[in-house]
Amino acid sequence: MTTLTEGKHAGDFLVWEVLRDYTRETVTIASGAGKLEPGTVLGKITTGGKYTGLAPAATNGSQNVAGILWAGVDALSADAPGVVVLRGPAIVNSHQIVWPEGATEAQITAATTALAALGIILR
Repeated sequence: MTTLTEGKHAGDFLVWEVLRDYTRETVTIASGAGKLEPGTVLGKITTGGKYTGLAPAATNGSQNVAGILWAGVDALSADAPGVVVLRGPAIVNSHQIVWPEGATEAQITAATTALAALGIILR
């Protein structure tokens, strides 16, 4: 018997938002960011203003939380458009958020606090 595995869906992580036209925007995901899943926590590169996966050890701006990716994006070899939840009020399911590989508990706590400052609350 074949086993099927269902992946993440666009917006699966979102429990509630005040108004999608307010909380979400289409942005540019930087080339080299890779294949990002819905719910990936993003940082914003200072030079150029493109987004990439949160990188707590970086110094280019991507170490600062800037939002959560709405739907999967393939930015492995080229810039790609992506919809991002940039501001709240919004509530998201903390169990469906994609954190950077190797992120420490302290880094996740700091990022959660930064998301709350944007009005995006994890539950």
